[in-house]
Amino acid sequence: MPYLFTSESVSEGHPDKISDQISDSLIDHFLAFDPQSKVACETLVTTGQVILAGEVKSETYLDVQQIAREVINRIGYTKGEYMFDGNSCGVLSAIHEQSPDINQGVERKDPEEQGAGDQGMMFGYATRETGNYMPLALDISHRLLKELAAMRREHDAIKYLRPDSKAQVTIEYSDDNVPQRIDAIVISTQHDEFDEEEAMLAKIKSDMIELLIPRVKAQLTPQIQSLFTDQITYHINPTGKFVIGGPHGDTGLTGRKIIVDTYGGKGAHGGGAFSGKDPSKVDRSAAYATRHIAKNMVAAGLADEVLVQVSYAIGVAKPMGIYVNTYGTAKVNLNDGEIAKKIESIFDMRPYAIEKRLKLRNPIYEETAAYGHMGRENEVVTKTFYSPDRTSITLDVELFTWEKLDYVDQIKKAFSI
Repeated sequence: MPYLFTSESVSEGHPDKISDQISDSLIDHFLAFDPQSKVACETLVTTGQVILAGEVKSETYLDVQQIAREVINRIGYTKGEYMFDGNSCGVLSAIHEQSPDINQGVERKDPEEQGAGDQGMMFGYATRETGNYMPLALDISHRLLKELAAMRREHDAIKYLRPDSKAQVTIEYSDDNVPQRIDAIVISTQHDEFDEEEAMLAKIKSDMIELLIPRVKAQLTPQIQSLFTDQITYHINPTGKFVIGGPHGDTGLTGRKIIVDTYGGKGAHGGGAFSGKDPSKVDRSAAYATRHIAKNMVAAGLADEVLVQVSYAIGVAKPMGIYVNTYGTAKVNLNDGEIAKKIESIFDMRPYAIEKRLKLRNPIYEETAAYGHMGRENEVVTKTFYSPDRTSITLDVELFTWEKLDYVDQIKKAFSI
């Protein structure tokens, strides 16, 4: 029987995502000046206020208030009428030194024996549903909001847009799990004041359907474009007026959008957030590593859909174990347990090995903090960071290394594909 599946995304101007981006910008600055920094920082944003808290062990000193303001301004909160403005909001720092009790469990004389920063389980997922091996509903949701942000910055496209927005996409699937059509699209976007509410709602709905949707469709393959039929149910700003938004409308916290950050409800999630954590925290690094494994498995033709789990004990380098679920789509004559054993022999999942393999001790994290950590484009970019005395460091860094298909040949060889 056909079924419906829904995923959502939120924009870079959503309060929780503002918090994630500030926390990850702090991570990037710490790692730029001291790659061995150990950081766990949380951010809270509300009307006119930013509060930073967390634990740090680093040889560098940062102007964390200025970093937070730069992120807020980049996102687009630059007007007093938003009741949250990067130039005038208060920024309070309560960041302090990391507990030596935790640090002694992570650092070792032999770096390769670096222990996991915490216990827990992490999941990676991949599916052949899209070209970037991501679930379709989430991929379209992210694209809608990225394009909406681009249109906001163009000014001439839709001049009334404000930074806060959300999108949600519902896909109808067939019995054999193949997308058949888009059933519904929900878009809620913050906007400037209008003189007349009914005209406002009509204008926003028209712009979303006639301007935004075609721009997103143009990015997609013909097969996925065909899912956009005239039978889609659109809910555009369904509550009506949405002028009050951002941190003035809702308090934002780091780590509250972990499903948006990963697979939109597909696969599984171990519960740990990513943003604000340096790569010694396996919540982050092992989630990237399992995505890397799952994506390379699907790309190698081992299965059409894969879930990979890894688990750790705090202070212990070797993981508790690796679990694989191919959802019955495996193309080899092995059960999932046998597949997991072979995968374990290919990928070293000790925390230090993950950091080295994926180049995680680089300032690569602010880019992850909006529109998903997975399914993104692997690329090399040049970034410049400034210290409080305005000395700078410029680095070429590789983003989204866990999206590389660099283990496909090894997997094919191991499984005789």
